[in-house]
Amino acid sequence: MTGRYSEHDQEHYERPRRRTRPRTKERPTYDDAVDGVVVTVDRGRFTLLVDGVTVMAMKARPLGRKGVVVGDRVRVVGDTSGADGSLARIVEVTERLTTLRRTADDDDPVERVVVANAEQLVVVTALADPAPQPRLIDRALVAAYDAGMQPLLCLTKSDLADPETLLSTYRSLGVPWVVTQRGGDLAAVRDRLRDRTSVLVGSSGVGKSTLVNALVPDAHREVGIVNAVTGRGRHTSTSAYMLPLPDGGWIIDTPGIRSFGLAHVQPEHLIEAFPDLDEMTEECPRGCTHGEDEPECGLDDAVAEGEADAERVQSFRRLLAARTASDH
Repeated sequence: MTGRYSEHDQEHYERPRRRTRPRTKERPTYDDAVDGVVVTVDRGRFTLLVDGVTVMAMKARPLGRKGVVVGDRVRVVGDTSGADGSLARIVEVTERLTTLRRTADDDDPVERVVVANAEQLVVVTALADPAPQPRLIDRALVAAYDAGMQPLLCLTKSDLADPETLLSTYRSLGVPWVVTQRGGDLAAVRDRLRDRTSVLVGSSGVGKSTLVNALVPDAHREVGIVNAVTGRGRHTSTSAYMLPLPDGGWIIDTPGIRSFGLAHVQPEHLIEAFPDLDEMTEECPRGCTHGEDEPECGLDDAVAEGEADAERVQSFRRLLAARTASDH
């Protein structure tokens, strides 16, 4: 029985094999790459600052699916002149010092990295119009502690309501705060932000963009209003944007949020953000999460013996419960 083709058929002749070019494990070294920081991301294009010059860039193919977010320190090759129509390539993302994450919901398996390399999470909340959302604040604080970031409460619109009502809830946690009002003095805010990289998070309508415009006069962030019927604000910032502060440091304005999923946070790790309480849990049974209903928890013993402040323990457990409670 003969083959399908004879030696005289065209198909008989050996065709060139694929990948005839020898492969190598060697990769470009990018010795000519320069350092940059990502200030905003828009549809696969990245705006960077490279030596003070605004540069447009795309992600190099070897990075694959590795995400690049606002705040990332990157290495860049190509045209970094910043001229119209120029486009550089991001070839490396340096190791992140901090990573702020959130999920859409608590049962959402997909983590979303909000920003990278921020040292401070500024939770911006209005004292009125719209009303404060303590559970959303709690969740943002949990995310800050999980990321190893210093939290800061920024209470806006103090001309409309007394800040003490809200502050009394967080004082035992030791969370620092600043209070502002429209047209008021921002010296205390500037002191907290100076020489740091801070990310601002909060619901729509709480005054984040107004605050950014006051801190960085040429920011030109769009300011929204609060719906009189729903009490909710309109999303004015559509993407995170990193801005240099005149007195040193950076702020990252983010779009308004209505939920802050914490599926990525392991409850048993939250206690590590409170060293004084963590020390009191050394004798806890294996698997103890230090929650309200845990039997034989060391925190209960510490409170009973007067070694721990009962209000601080209660506040910690409220944050712990926020991991699985509703946002609103």
